Amino acid sequence: MQKPLLAGEEIFTIIPQQPPFTMIDTLYESNQEVVRTGFTIKEDNPLVKNSFLQESGLIENIAQSAAAGIGYDCKVKNQPVPLGFIGAVKRCTIYRLPCIGNKIHTEITVISNLLGASVVHGEVFLKDECIAECDLNIFLQKPL
Repeated sequence: MQKPLLAGEEIFTIIPQQPPFTMIDTLYESNQEVVRTGFTIKEDNPLVKNSFLQESGLIENIAQSAAAGIGYDCKVKNQPVPLGFIGAVKRCTIYRLPCIGNKIHTEITVISNLLGASVVHGEVFLKDECIAECDLNIFLQKPL
């Protein structure tokens, strides 16, 4: 894996979520087409049950990875980071759940982006195995 663009507490400057509800801890790549993040699953994560990150945690990881791409772009442009909202989750498949201590890597591919609405495809990997994937419709809140 390449050197991170942001890691640890720096992540909080590009996503609105804060502990304990953060599902990413590293940003590896961010551009107009792809975002790559990492996340080490910890025991105190609110979406861990019976030592496994639950389905909702994997979907939230994909959503926060997409948010990190938008937030990083705003940070580079010295603009405020907008709030985003999931409008729909489509074609979601969870192949298996990762457990405490696993480091997952997520790749977001931007399918379309128009007027504050985005469609992204997210894939979550444990080592080289895809363990979850889905499409998200994301809407950004316009600045006041």
